[in-house]
Amino acid sequence: MLFTPLTIRDITLRNRIVVSPMCQYSSDDGFATDWHLVHLGSRAVGGAGCVVTEATAVQPRGRISPHDLGIWKDGHVEALGRLARFISLQGAAPGIQIAHAGRKASVSVPWMGGHPVAESDGGWIPVGPSPIPFAPGSPVPDQLSLQEIVETAAAFKAAAQRALSAGFKVVELHFAHGYLVHEFLSPLSNTRTDRFGGTFENRTRIAREIAQAVRAVWPEGLPLFARISCTDWTEGGWHIDESVELARLLKTDGVDLVDCSAGGNIHSAGAPAGPGYLTPYADRIRREAGISTSTVGFITSAQQADHILRNGQADLVVLARQLLRDPYWPLHAAAELRAETAWPNQYLRAKT
Repeated sequence: MLFTPLTIRDITLRNRIVVSPMCQYSSDDGFATDWHLVHLGSRAVGGAGCVVTEATAVQPRGRISPHDLGIWKDGHVEALGRLARFISLQGAAPGIQIAHAGRKASVSVPWMGGHPVAESDGGWIPVGPSPIPFAPGSPVPDQLSLQEIVETAAAFKAAAQRALSAGFKVVELHFAHGYLVHEFLSPLSNTRTDRFGGTFENRTRIAREIAQAVRAVWPEGLPLFARISCTDWTEGGWHIDESVELARLLKTDGVDLVDCSAGGNIHSAGAPAGPGYLTPYADRIRREAGISTSTVGFITSAQQADHILRNGQADLVVLARQLLRDPYWPLHAAAELRAETAWPNQYLRAKT
């Protein structure tokens, strides 16, 4: 099952393996570099069905760190196009995750501690739905005005248009991990009293308006994914019942697949992490919302990935750290499962 093609709209993925968006913190002013080409290109060479860029900021202040990838200006398209072309030439579908970090923006890269970056050091004041900092020591974000919310949705729309110009075939909307849209979804980070806060309808409004705006410019034949955090793992926060309902709504807005992750919004929340720990969320959303799903989270073995798909718990498996350890994991998994998959011609001497 892992190596059965999957067609979504007009795009056929050669298998069910997706390279998860993984921030590389290797950009200057948002531009893709040779690092991104080699990092993403090697996973395409390694046999994945879809290769997705890291969270790619739709506005400069939407970056997690000053070194994040960006798609907020036309100048970014050429370098991103180089990535998309190479991925396509290897037989994988090039995908891009477009994102806004919200209140979790303007921090240093992880290997430098991930601490807030002051404006004097190249940082900026983050924004969010409400003036609630992410964690102790984090800056208080500026509350977005109604006009700024409109501008943010427009930024996602413009980013999708640039992604199309660059040659990407899949766009994923990043609504997870405590970044801007997730902050609006959760009542723990959204205490607004206007039409973007309070009720479920209001808290989900920005997600739906972004999805609708992007779908309006993203071609009918190309897939649109949305990554969500299915739960905050905190009492009073965003939870799986709401995620199911949001998935139903996003389907009507033109989203084709919900990429099911969790957490990231509440600094003190503990995650019950373990192999396949997020798969039950993908399973439930797939069954109850009637939409395709993908699952992520400590998926490391071919048998484990194949089992998830054979049981109908998800339509795609998304791998992150395992593909950092082994970019050629799909080729090795095919051998283990005795499935036939194409190797690059340049590597055929090593196939047997």
